[in-house]
Amino acid sequence: MISKKLFLSVAFLITFIANAQTKSKDILFTINDKPYYTDEFSRVYKKNLDLVKDESQKDLNLYLDLFVGYKLKVNKAHKLGLQDGQAYQNELKSYRTQLAKNYFNDTKITEELIEEGYNRLQKEIKASHILILVDENAVPADTLIAYNKLKDIRNRILKGEKFEDLAAKLSEDPSAKDNKGDLGYFSAFRMVYPFENAAFLTPKGEVSKIFRTRFGYHILKVNDVRPNRGEVTVAHIMTLAPKPEDADQNKAENTINDIYKKINQGEKFEELAKQFSEDKSSASKGGVLNKFSSGQLSSEEFENVAFGLSKVGEISKPFKSQFGWHIVKLIEKHPVKTLEEMKPELEGKIGKDDRSKKIVASLHEKLRKKYTFKKENKQLAAVAKLVTNDYYESKWVMPTTGFDAKATILTVENKKIDTKTFLEFLEKQQKSVNPVKPVSKLVEVLYDKFIDEQLNAYYDENLEKEFPEFSYVMDEYRDGLLLFDLMEKEIWNRSKTDTIGLEKFYNANKDKHLWKKRISATIFSSTKKDMIEKAIALLKKGVTPQDIKTKLNTKDVVNIMINTNTFEEGNEVLPKGTKLELGTSAITKDGEYFFATKVDKVMPAGVKTLDECRGKLTNEYQQYLEQHWVDDLKSEFKVTVNQAVFEKVKAELK
Repeated sequence: MISKKLFLSVAFLITFIANAQTKSKDILFTINDKPYYTDEFSRVYKKNLDLVKDESQKDLNLYLDLFVGYKLKVNKAHKLGLQDGQAYQNELKSYRTQLAKNYFNDTKITEELIEEGYNRLQKEIKASHILILVDENAVPADTLIAYNKLKDIRNRILKGEKFEDLAAKLSEDPSAKDNKGDLGYFSAFRMVYPFENAAFLTPKGEVSKIFRTRFGYHILKVNDVRPNRGEVTVAHIMTLAPKPEDADQNKAENTINDIYKKINQGEKFEELAKQFSEDKSSASKGGVLNKFSSGQLSSEEFENVAFGLSKVGEISKPFKSQFGWHIVKLIEKHPVKTLEEMKPELEGKIGKDDRSKKIVASLHEKLRKKYTFKKENKQLAAVAKLVTNDYYESKWVMPTTGFDAKATILTVENKKIDTKTFLEFLEKQQKSVNPVKPVSKLVEVLYDKFIDEQLNAYYDENLEKEFPEFSYVMDEYRDGLLLFDLMEKEIWNRSKTDTIGLEKFYNANKDKHLWKKRISATIFSSTKKDMIEKAIALLKKGVTPQDIKTKLNTKDVVNIMINTNTFEEGNEVLPKGTKLELGTSAITKDGEYFFATKVDKVMPAGVKTLDECRGKLTNEYQQYLEQHWVDDLKSEFKVTVNQAVFEKVKAELK
């Protein structure tokens, strides 16, 4: 079965900008008196001219037939009511949501953020920080206490006290007692955006100004700045650090040194990793770790050794980290990509990052300038009286009486938004309650947020009117999804279940499904000629191919491979020069491999059975059903082509 994604991409090849109409247009054809216009046909034809592979589709007469067939199917889908199906409606809505995202993006701001992020990715910053915790929605009094506490700490540092000592004593980051606030090296997109800003805007050796994140208030000190080392893929062998109660405290070190000696003796790193590495997550993969960048692992020692290797295949000496002893092998270095290569990735990261707030704020500002909106302050004041202090504890329940639910509280252009909609908005906002007090002031703040939400909604509702290209693509999706459902119902499901029809189709077309001459054979292959010779000798003694494989291969070394199957003449798997006749062939060589083939059975060319060609035949049957189905649709619907108009179109297109 064709996937929906692939089907839609093919369908859109036919329908691309199918509804883009200009002022100059004539009716080319009608289906049950519904008109379809010349400009639509011409535009689709010209757009697809370089894309279609079938030369017949460039023939305007055939292309018109194809286009009419497409429109007939869409009409049939509507006649069956497929457009009313809930699954169809949900999927269309999902497509629209995805497509609309592009129209909610401020391109200028996004490009600036991409460039900023990429420029920052060229560097790695080593920083320490001090955190004073404060809830994101804390009341102003608590916020001020936290701020002043950190202000005092910063002043002490500026007067000469050591940043690291105060971090260990006073930072409310739980890890600071052990690491003295040291965060190691990091680059862009590794920290929350306000933290990243402070790190990249503070000169090396200096302490930042106080800044706030969702965790609380911070200051940081930039200890070092270096070029970004990119990413690296390595394999490692690890022996775990001894526990205090272990009798032999030197076992891990002695073991890693023995392993290193075996590597120097020529034994394979990967095999030793599988046998001896105590990192169980990577041992089975020959010690290979996922690629990583600076600051991504919990061990700076490990990262420095890994990035210090320069040649692929280079192996480090044993070294110690807080986790144990390691030997590292360089698999690949991954430099920082170009801006063009990283653009899609960066755009995705921006969408998930606090940076996206800049884009949202820019859109809100643009929509407030774009649309006229009118606040109903009197109605807002009446609503504010309905909200109690229970709101701060998320216990407020929207009243059902005492207000006019249909009274307008906001007007956007010509759209009136009623009071009930705002009250429902207020009820939902309790989950992220703002600490603004009193409650009347809080309602005003949330009303401002409500205005932005309604402006967004109005903008979204009118995308088709404001952006013709959005409307065109939505029409493509709409018809394409309908067509997929229709084809599934009328063609694909039928071709799978209509066994009698398929068998009848097979009997009428079986001369098109033929086997070439075939052999049932076993192919022996090895990089060692003597192994092929031994295999042939064993064959002559009556030993089966599977037993030959068992005899010649050992636990650690695979000397010979076998491939037993039925092969058709011309199959690329067959060694060059293989004769399709009974018996064992002479030894041949191709590249580094030696081959011998034992042919057990020769089958002449002939017609394939239904089961042998079922997959290909089913596809052909689907095409057969579709072609005859279009003929049936032409009988079901009245199609009238304006031949004079079509001749004019042909002349213009040629």
